[in-house]
Amino acid sequence: MAISINKVILVGNLGRDPEVRHTTTGGKIVHLSVATSDSWKDKNGERQEKTEWHRVVVFNSNLADFAEKNLHKGSKVYVEGSLQTRKFQDASGQDKFSTEIVLGSYRGELVVLDGRGGDAAAVEGGDAGEEATADAGWDSAPTGGAEGFNDEIPF
Repeated sequence: MAISINKVILVGNLGRDPEVRHTTTGGKIVHLSVATSDSWKDKNGERQEKTEWHRVVVFNSNLADFAEKNLHKGSKVYVEGSLQTRKFQDASGQDKFSTEIVLGSYRGELVVLDGRGGDAAAVEGGDAGEEATADAGWDSAPTGGAEGFNDEIPF
């Protein structure tokens, strides 16, 4: 049996505000433009940088609502979804292809990494009907020392 995985993880910045569209049935679709950058020093010691732009499409209604309310141009985000290539025809009838990172109706993750006051907000897409939750930070570990931890870790 062959195993295949289609999973993309990006950490980058939004190049523009989220673009919100509505389907004929009232559903919400959000388009994001995420930039990732790589920098290095060339053989002459000069700093070089290359930026890649990624199209992200959010179909999950909870994630779409979260993106519309919390994201803006310049936001640093963590995006987890899958690659999808679609074929379409331009105005002249030429076949064109577009590859996008898709956060589908039942899966995907979107985390704001530069929330107010240094906090991060996260939303995960889940099963239909499952409510997405926003987390105001990463402080989920118990406080009060070692007594809050489980010593029976099986490794």
